[in-house]
Amino acid sequence: MSTAETLRALLDGPYTQTRDRVRWWLSQPGNEPVDDLPLEEHRARVLEWSRELASQGDTAIGYPAEYGGKDNPGAVVAAFETLALGDLSLLVKCGVQFGLFGGAILHLGTEKHHARYLQDVGSMELPGCYAMTETGHGSNVQHLRTTATYDPDTQEFVVNTPDDDARKDYIGNAARDGRLAVVFAQLITGGESRGVHALLVPIRHEDGEVCDGVRIEDCGPKLGLNGVDNGRIWFDNVRIPRENLLDKLAQVHEDGTYFSPIESSTRRFFTMLGTLVQGRVSVGGASISASKVALTIAIRRGLERRQFGVPGAEQEALLMDYRTHQRRLLIPLAKTYALSFTQLRLIKDLHAVFTDENTPERERRELETLAAGVKALATWNATDTIQTCREACGGAGYLRSSRFAALKADTDVFTTFEGDNTVLLQLTAKNLLTDYKDSFGDLNPIAMVQFVAGQALSVLSERTALRKVADSVLPGRDDDADLLAHKTQLDLFRWRHEHLLTAAARRLKGGMDAGKDPFSVLVDTQDHVLAVGRSWVDLVILESFVAAAEQNPLLSKLCSLYALSTIEDERGYYQEHGRLSGARSKAVIKAVNTLCGELRPHSRELVDAFGVPETALGDARVVANEQERVPA
Repeated sequence: MSTAETLRALLDGPYTQTRDRVRWWLSQPGNEPVDDLPLEEHRARVLEWSRELASQGDTAIGYPAEYGGKDNPGAVVAAFETLALGDLSLLVKCGVQFGLFGGAILHLGTEKHHARYLQDVGSMELPGCYAMTETGHGSNVQHLRTTATYDPDTQEFVVNTPDDDARKDYIGNAARDGRLAVVFAQLITGGESRGVHALLVPIRHEDGEVCDGVRIEDCGPKLGLNGVDNGRIWFDNVRIPRENLLDKLAQVHEDGTYFSPIESSTRRFFTMLGTLVQGRVSVGGASISASKVALTIAIRRGLERRQFGVPGAEQEALLMDYRTHQRRLLIPLAKTYALSFTQLRLIKDLHAVFTDENTPERERRELETLAAGVKALATWNATDTIQTCREACGGAGYLRSSRFAALKADTDVFTTFEGDNTVLLQLTAKNLLTDYKDSFGDLNPIAMVQFVAGQALSVLSERTALRKVADSVLPGRDDDADLLAHKTQLDLFRWRHEHLLTAAARRLKGGMDAGKDPFSVLVDTQDHVLAVGRSWVDLVILESFVAAAEQNPLLSKLCSLYALSTIEDERGYYQEHGRLSGARSKAVIKAVNTLCGELRPHSRELVDAFGVPETALGDARVVANEQERVPA
């Protein structure tokens, strides 16, 4: 096997066959990304592609076998993220249909819903929507204002949109194709609100006519993803059968009696959201794939494009021979590799949780915490990497045919859908600060502050071994070789996280001790809380990369580049707190530069390992013209 093939096998993990089937489909004539079609033609093309993929069976492999699937949730995430190498409108269309819509029926519904709907969802015979977001509420799902009021006389729920602020907004599949919607609404029985629940509400008949009591409006052209038909939905006292409540977590009996095995409404709400974690894992993976496309284009161009050089030389120098170009592309390449191996860990954890109903609650919460944090960092990385790669390609990268225009426009929303990144990092930090206590699901942000102020500081202090970790990273050890040891890198990452975690707990407690109200304390410390979340995700990413790097010497170098470039970015914090001397900080920069030089000869192999189909790379002339211009 070539170096690229060896690396690809590691990056693909246990899902090589699934990924290769998707790569093959993407490489077929007519399946290349499009972004220059009129709106309706683009939507029609994406719907056609979706049906074609559904007919091949890979889109439903996460569903139970008795409903057309293969009981393999890990494989469906792998297929989804590989699909992100191509047209991202197709990716999102499939994500809405098979992931969000079908996933909600699978995880929030019961056998009667599975038997009635999943087969048709998986075959695309029943296009559907995931109607959670409202104009007035996106991140704050607990305060959605659509209502579903139970009428015991008719044994129906009455679904209503009280005003325009409560309309369902930006809903994929709503404007054109969707016939059934999973609607998240405040459930009301016996005059009492039971919190947000999910119900199945028809929005169109089979002939495409909008159902009575439903109003749908097209969101129109967007910054990107225009092959997805996003729309707005209003409900005017729409009646649906009692059986349309997705009732895995709560049931309403014929007489209106409400029952749930989870007594706490807050815990029930977080349990409901936890079953939908696959969406965040998938969006994070898709962002990593988009970064791979951008890096493949930019690095291949950097290995062909020549500018300047030694006066009198026969040829100008290749861009990839310049240290600045190496740093601007190889550092994000290292981070994208690091995120790829973390994504494999996430897929493994997700598969384990989704295939074992007896998974301990702690493991489920850990999956949710990691999925939230990785989604945030992976989508931010995609935004930064795509922009860097566009700049590295100069004017050629600004051409629409280069794919950068579509990549930038289509991935931009990834930082806010499936959870706003800033909110997700706060969620990650909240879970860390409360130390995964059994009651953490009942803790809103205000209660989290009170919990930390009351008892978490002592727990955190006992849990962290700051003195032991600090001893291994004290200033004064300035030899470059030590910095290249993965243990040293892990120690530095671990120290930063645990130092931030304990300091944040102290700040929260100090604010409460000073008599401030919990909300003010939380607002005052949000920047610190976000740093806690980011530092923990950075640590998990490095742990995942170190484990993979043991299998390959080239990966070990790339892992060190990821670790040391991150330490370089954070060296101010390390120096402020006495963990790096000035000389040691300079040694970090020197090591990053050295690693870039050592990895440069392998840069083509490193991007070839991503396995991006040629059809997904845009206009081949971006590189070909350079080859024609430069003498052999």
